[in-house]
Amino acid sequence: MKIFQREQRSLFGEILDWMLTPLLLLWPVSLALTWLVAQGLANKPFDRALEYNAHALAQLVTVQHSKVQFNLPQPASEILRADDSDIVYYQVMGPGRKLLSGERDLPQPEDDDRPAPGDVRLRDAELRGVEIRVAYIWVRLPLPDAPLALVQVAETREKRSVLATEIIKGVMLPQFVILPLAVLLVWLALARGIQPLNQLEQRIRERSPDDLSPLDDRTVPLEVAPLVSSVNDLLTRLGDSLATQKRFLADAAHQLKTPLAGLRMQADLAQREGTSTEELKRSLQQIGRSSIRATHTVNQLLALARAEGSGAGIARVPCDLARLTIEVVRDSVPRALDKQIDLGYDGAQPGAPGVWVDGNPTLLKELVRNLVDNAINYTPSTPDKPGVVTARVLADTFGHVLLLQVEDSGPGVPESERELVFQPFYRALGSEADGSGLGLPIVLEIARQHAAEVLLEDAHPGQQPPGARFTVRFAARSPDADAPQG
Repeated sequence: MKIFQREQRSLFGEILDWMLTPLLLLWPVSLALTWLVAQGLANKPFDRALEYNAHALAQLVTVQHSKVQFNLPQPASEILRADDSDIVYYQVMGPGRKLLSGERDLPQPEDDDRPAPGDVRLRDAELRGVEIRVAYIWVRLPLPDAPLALVQVAETREKRSVLATEIIKGVMLPQFVILPLAVLLVWLALARGIQPLNQLEQRIRERSPDDLSPLDDRTVPLEVAPLVSSVNDLLTRLGDSLATQKRFLADAAHQLKTPLAGLRMQADLAQREGTSTEELKRSLQQIGRSSIRATHTVNQLLALARAEGSGAGIARVPCDLARLTIEVVRDSVPRALDKQIDLGYDGAQPGAPGVWVDGNPTLLKELVRNLVDNAINYTPSTPDKPGVVTARVLADTFGHVLLLQVEDSGPGVPESERELVFQPFYRALGSEADGSGLGLPIVLEIARQHAAEVLLEDAHPGQQPPGARFTVRFAARSPDADAPQG
């Protein structure tokens, strides 16, 4: 249970609730316990007095000539005199419950409540509608069969209540001052304790929007240091993301500017006076190539943005990677024939064990298409020596690994450039191949979203040209999972 309820959670309020709620709940418990203790303390001295009086009256019970008598002398009667607060009663009963002296209607103890003779017992009772405290003792008489006499001394409880009330006042009244003071001190201490959080908030608010430098975690408490460290990590990643975005936009603008400038130049040349039909045809051809290049660059930019924007929310279904790869190869055959390249597929057949992977079929086809297009673009080919591009899918059912490989017979990629080729718009030096420099970054992003690894190595080590082999390593779908048929 919380005493203070808020619509929005507050750290200050939460801690204050958990500190004050037990304090305020224990306070009435403390009152009740103090009352019980005060009652016990108030009863003790008066109970001793009752026990003493009971012993004193028991000594006045005598037997003379085989007759039980009770003589109350004047000094003894003084102890039974009523005071200003309470009334004292007594009762002396002989054998057979015969009243010898005192109050006749004083309540009797239970028949089975007979302590050993000479032992004083105490009990609570009621006389004429008034609560009383009774001390009673059984007295053994020197008669045949050892009969017992009962002596009782009772007292009303007014003095006890007054004393208990005084004890309660003496204990609890200071608490009415201490409790608000304790609440105030808790409030001030808590406000002082969260001061570093307020200072951290102020430092963050005073920052300029473009300031992504790490926060100083040495000036915050140890409990807040992990939070500041997480924020610093987020700022670092955000800075890297913004830097990558700025670089990407700058590179994209540069890449689009070249074909657009070519389009404008060729359009100006075509509009000059005296341009022959042949020159006009060449200008139109150049315009066509530049528009194709610009369209390809825009499509690749959109593909990369789509891949990066999919994130963890992509729809994952069981995909037959062999079937997807064969479809991409089949679609790419006309383009390969135009470049006189031998394009083929070699590997596991669709539906074979181990070729299934959980992923997005559209993105996976985009991955394969970019690898195949990249191989076609960078593989030289002549009628005498045609280039060769091979795509394959290899399934390791024991290791639960699925490999996609695309290799070519081109010049390969030097080891010094194998990390650079996965950066957006990077083009290998000395290459005359068409391309936007976005295919491999798209491959890397789609592979990352499918928890796959991309490797680049020579297809034919030790030979010239060595060729290039791109390998994408997937975690295969569990063999006990039912793959859809189709």
